[in-house]
Amino acid sequence: MRLSAMGDVAMIVPIVKALSQQHPNLKITVVSRPFFRPLFEEIPNLIFFPFQDDSKHKGFLGLLRLFSDLKRMKIDAFADLHNVLRSKIVRSLLLLSGYKVAYTDKGRAAKKKLTRLENKILIPLPTVFERHVAVFSKLGFPIDLAQYKPEPLQKVEENVLKIIGSKDKILIGIAPFAQYDSKVYPLDLMRQVVQELSKNTSVRLLFFGSRAEVKSLQTLSENIENAFVVAGQLTFAQELQLIGKLQLMLSMDSGNAHLSAIYGVKTVTLWGATHPTAGFAPFKQPLDYCITSDREKFPFLPTSVYGNRKVEGYEDAMRTISVTCVVKKVTEMLHL
Repeated sequence: MRLSAMGDVAMIVPIVKALSQQHPNLKITVVSRPFFRPLFEEIPNLIFFPFQDDSKHKGFLGLLRLFSDLKRMKIDAFADLHNVLRSKIVRSLLLLSGYKVAYTDKGRAAKKKLTRLENKILIPLPTVFERHVAVFSKLGFPIDLAQYKPEPLQKVEENVLKIIGSKDKILIGIAPFAQYDSKVYPLDLMRQVVQELSKNTSVRLLFFGSRAEVKSLQTLSENIENAFVVAGQLTFAQELQLIGKLQLMLSMDSGNAHLSAIYGVKTVTLWGATHPTAGFAPFKQPLDYCITSDREKFPFLPTSVYGNRKVEGYEDAMRTISVTCVVKKVTEMLHL
């Protein structure tokens, strides 16, 4: 079970895929929001169970229904990869009924030490992926992520192929937004990055985001011939097909970074209030792909695990990431 934001759900995908590959006799049921179903479609021996928090599974009675649904499916064990009140209720009911359960240790105390403003302890914490793997080890199903190689989805629909266009083009995805402003690279600087990258005619820049961000993405890509705004053009399933065909994704510390990484796409991330030492770097991406704000100028960084905490005077922390640095990292990784 894992609900919550897109990036959080995306990060369980390689764990579930590796689980399926390394324990082929398992029957796996993923409980999550209906929107996230496409993330799990090509995993063998997997059933996706939609968590309907606006109707059937709403409130305590809804969680009782989910508990009953899981019992009817004759599950043997329950992996709580969310560890919040709703999932705790479900796992407690299952535990009391004799089922084997385990849950993800979020390491909240260590994260507080990492993000506190005084006496900060900047020690890399276990990754989210390591924390999830530990859950399945407790249930008796060890996972070796070193053996797992992420791959793009096999299915690619016709309208996705049209956006991909010529096979000679180098496809760079750009996802310039995040849930919180403290994680968003200043748009005037991002515009400069886009302009520099667009000078290479072998490159095609594809802009990802939500429907609410379409106008901003259009402004960011305005008058750039080799740019295309993907947001609002495809279904989520089709976007995943397209992301898997990218040569590189340039993203904030946000969901799109995790979507590209789980398909083995090189992923460059820009970090503001948050920091990869908290354990949220994209799957199997080297730390030098994570470009962080200058901690000498902004020593309180990271100020937050999720970016939802504002610290006065730190609004411009991401301006310490230069346009030149971003462009150089992307061009070097693609050998442009």
